[in-house]
Amino acid sequence: MNRVLPLFAFLIAASAQDPSSTPQFTAKGELVRPQNYREWVYLSSGVGMTYGTGGPSRTPVFDNVFVTPAAYRSFLQTGTWPDKTMFVLEIRSSATEGSINKGGNYQTGFQRMEAEVKDESRFPGKWGFFPFESGANTSKQLPVSASCYSCHAEHGAVDNTFVQFYPTLLDIAKRKGTLKIGAQ
Repeated sequence: MNRVLPLFAFLIAASAQDPSSTPQFTAKGELVRPQNYREWVYLSSGVGMTYGTGGPSRTPVFDNVFVTPAAYRSFLQTGTWPDKTMFVLEIRSSATEGSINKGGNYQTGFQRMEAEVKDESRFPGKWGFFPFESGANTSKQLPVSASCYSCHAEHGAVDNTFVQFYPTLLDIAKRKGTLKIGAQ
């Protein structure tokens, strides 16, 4: 019996989700900046992507997308994002000349980060968006009138998210039948 109790405690601890990977909110409803997001699952990077009417920048930025490990594992099984999914979009500057680079762009300094959180009991539309100002440890939710809500709802390939830009997940969504028609 003495050997069973430590094993049971270990299994409970191992199955618990890492609290730093679940959305944490202040008493005022602000999202606490996830400190370990670079340890999450990396989904993809875009460079110079634009969604508005403006043209591309002369010095495009890199968008790096990370998602919590538990949400990623769930997506692999179901093709959908579970409640409490959290994405981080890390935006970095780019450069074309440096060291031995003779062409193309590479990532440089951190500019900002944004988070998208699925919380069906907290947000009427299931998802909330949070921009983190430089150095800020918390962020207020963007108002639902912000363009990101309608853009994600209209163009998100799976459950409000741009899976069409995550090549490792696009095939899964197709196989699971969760890809929005015309979203590719």
